[in-house]
Amino acid sequence: MGAGVDNEAVAVRACSIARTLEVVGEKWALLAVREVFLGVRRFDEIVARTGAPRDTLTSRLRTLVAHDVLARRLYCERPPRYEYVLTETGRDLYPVILTLMQWGDQHQARDDAPPLLLEHACGARLDPVLVCRSCSAEVAAHEVRRAAPTGSGSRTD
Repeated sequence: MGAGVDNEAVAVRACSIARTLEVVGEKWALLAVREVFLGVRRFDEIVARTGAPRDTLTSRLRTLVAHDVLARRLYCERPPRYEYVLTETGRDLYPVILTLMQWGDQHQARDDAPPLLLEHACGARLDPVLVCRSCSAEVAAHEVRRAAPTGSGSRTD
């Protein structure tokens, strides 16, 4: 038996990360959300910009709509055509998209794919950071710990 492994059964951790990945944890789902954030809303354009197989993208978009990340909106009646728009739930994914993009630019950048540069409304190049809402300090992984439960209704994930 390996070091630090207890012989007793270990309970699977209830985890909001795992639940989130069921919705957006697949490549084509996140790339579709990225495109909608960038203003691409029509199915054929999303296919072209992501390279996703049409049937796969159809499935991912259905999941995103079912989980209220995106909404389908009719933009043409004859023939019926729809576009995808972000819901409030979908807009809440923006920090995730920015963080993934920033990580990719830092650790996965290639010469053939220059990073997408974003600009904040203030005019400066966007360099997002995670900050504590309470003290406004930048968050570093080594400074974060699991909080003690505060009652029967507390979250543990």
